[in-house]
Amino acid sequence: MPKAGGRRGPADSSGPEVKDLAIRGDSARDLIRQMGSAGGFSAKKLADSVEILRRMIDDRGSLNFLSFPADVVATGTRGVLKDMVKKGWFGALITTCGTLDHDIARSFAAYRHGTFDADDATLERKGVHRLGNVFIPQKNYGELIEGKMTEWLQELVSAGKTDMSTSELCAEIGARLGEGSLLHWAWRNKVPVFVPGITDGAVGYQLWQYSQNHRFKVDVLKDEQRLSEMVFEAKRSGALILGGGISKHHVIWWNAFKGGLDYAVYITTAQEYDGSLSGARMKEAISWGKVKPDAPQVTVEGDITVLLPLIYASML
Repeated sequence: MPKAGGRRGPADSSGPEVKDLAIRGDSARDLIRQMGSAGGFSAKKLADSVEILRRMIDDRGSLNFLSFPADVVATGTRGVLKDMVKKGWFGALITTCGTLDHDIARSFAAYRHGTFDADDATLERKGVHRLGNVFIPQKNYGELIEGKMTEWLQELVSAGKTDMSTSELCAEIGARLGEGSLLHWAWRNKVPVFVPGITDGAVGYQLWQYSQNHRFKVDVLKDEQRLSEMVFEAKRSGALILGGGISKHHVIWWNAFKGGLDYAVYITTAQEYDGSLSGARMKEAISWGKVKPDAPQVTVEGDITVLLPLIYASML
């Protein structure tokens, strides 16, 4: 008999490993085109987003941003993000500290398929973190990240690198990860990764902890200087914004200083009625000067892990 309160799923990490998507076919292109012709609600918005992104990426004078939250990096959607960076579609990435956490952890250990319905108290007793329906063995996360970051920070300090921006730090981490890593391809293609909330995660904690006994600091103002130079030198700018929060705002905030984004696509599951930044549709940013009034822009409501693979596949 199921327990009161609903069905409970398994509470261990024995499920299949989470694998990154590796999209090769182009069958989605025709599907998205048909959605555009058929019209109707989110399907039309999805088709519009592909056309805006195609124009944005084809514009060689546009500095293009990709922003996203860390949770999608814990899923196979990391493979799509990695491939877009590998193809050189974006000139800058803005994300949260958890992206570094998950990219490091998944480069050395497995995450597992789980369920939203698991008993979380049982998971905790068994040493498993739950991120939605992804199970993360505790030993594959905090302990692993602590070991790697301690090793790498010692290398950096020994090399005299004791005062770094987040984009410089991300490049150093990417240089130490394999080709399955998102940060690796950002480093390899010289695409800066900015993490304005660097202390909010396992990597950030390790930076703080290491700094207690060693001369090392992260200077986020160096990131802002680099961002300002990139934005002010850009002829035009565009953004694919996945999810809200600090990553979204940092993109649109800096672009306000050049008169707003020239292209903008936003994917969100947040609701508009609470006045939150995450719920704000892209057109609201026009009133703040963060998106140009005549810029092609669209907000698509839906799950990034569903919509982004469709968008990417249709653009190949």
